[in-house]
Amino acid sequence: MKKMNAILYSRVSTTKESQETSLLRQEEELINLAEKYKYHIIASIKERASGYELDREGILQLLTIIKHSDIDAVLIQDETRLGRGNAKIALLHCIFKEGVKIYSIADNGELQLSESDSMVLKIVGMVEEYQRKIHNIKIKRGMVRAVSKGYRPEKNLKNLGVNSGRDRIEVPIEEIVRLRKNGLTFAEIAATLRGFGYEVSKATTHRRYQEYSQSTES
Repeated sequence: MKKMNAILYSRVSTTKESQETSLLRQEEELINLAEKYKYHIIASIKERASGYELDREGILQLLTIIKHSDIDAVLIQDETRLGRGNAKIALLHCIFKEGVKIYSIADNGELQLSESDSMVLKIVGMVEEYQRKIHNIKIKRGMVRAVSKGYRPEKNLKNLGVNSGRDRIEVPIEEIVRLRKNGLTFAEIAATLRGFGYEVSKATTHRRYQEYSQSTES
């Protein structure tokens, strides 16, 4: 059975020494929440900063770990600990688009968003989806132009054509790793590979990357 990994995130808004107790209490409660849902704690991040700010060392560390590690959930006291105002919406979107869940002590489980927050996130998601479609169109047109001028993508991708038709399951893991290191999301990587003729989904790309990461760690 796959081990479920989580990050604990605690925050207070001031640097007063009296807030140290609040940080420690948040962390203790989050540890209990992780135990309840059988999450393995990868990191526990604590910081003193305003929730309206995005330029926070702790939150940037959290986003970096999510992007480059196999994380299933972020555990917080409540949604205001993650952020406030537009900063909160931006951070929720960044976390959710990586396929990571959010659990809160206030909800005693998975975070329950307000109707207004859910609506805003849906709108942001729709806009991003159309951006992806435009990106895919540009990729396809670029590939057509390149091929018409004699470019052959199979020379750059080792696994292209190894297995043809519907039975082909292999994807170029070297390209997935390279594109991931360049900061692309799994959705963007999948779109790029489709431009090279690989019919792969975001989920497949994510899974193959996880398998590669686990194999290199063992």
